[in-house]
Amino acid sequence: MHDSIPAYGLWSLVVLNSIVFIFFAFSFFKPATPRDWRSFGAFSAFIIALFTEMYGFPLTIYLLSGWLQSRYPGVDWFSHDAGHLLEELFGWRANPHFGPFHILSFVFIGGGFILISAGWKPLYQAQRQHKLATTGIYARIRHPQYVGFVLVMFGFLLQWPTLLTLAMFPVLVFMYWRLSKHEERESLAEFGDAYARYMREVPAFIPRLSAQRADARG
Repeated sequence: MHDSIPAYGLWSLVVLNSIVFIFFAFSFFKPATPRDWRSFGAFSAFIIALFTEMYGFPLTIYLLSGWLQSRYPGVDWFSHDAGHLLEELFGWRANPHFGPFHILSFVFIGGGFILISAGWKPLYQAQRQHKLATTGIYARIRHPQYVGFVLVMFGFLLQWPTLLTLAMFPVLVFMYWRLSKHEERESLAEFGDAYARYMREVPAFIPRLSAQRADARG
């Protein structure tokens, strides 16, 4: 069943949700260089585009409305529930908020926020002491915050896919990859062999199944 009442034009929700998520990202990312600001700006654009289509104007639904209406004539495509496209396209006819893709999206979004939060404290402490961050989550992966942002964005794509955010997602992933490489070059220049050893022992983005690794604090 779907709520047949149109749920768009709620621009206050667009603004509120965008501010909350962008502020959260800013508080942990703390962009400093022009490269940082470009990456942060792209993430902010992703968030604004997402909530604009979720609560403001459903551009993706509008552009695909002819095809969607011909394939699924019994669905009110301008109701809020119908915006959960994956549930609709794969035949989930109950409340989409309890659909498999929606639930899975919370796993990715929650996991992303946990990674971002887990990476903040050891990084902050290491920066204050002018040391490498190699404890906590940094003992498992070198770039937990970038991985966290990618997981959050992927989770939102599962929950509310749009043409614009689908196009932006690979661009943002590439930008974060380039930013990670830039930071690694800076760390190599500052810490030398210690960081080179850390790079050999700790994966960049995907943790190893084995928790064992040599001590990278030296």
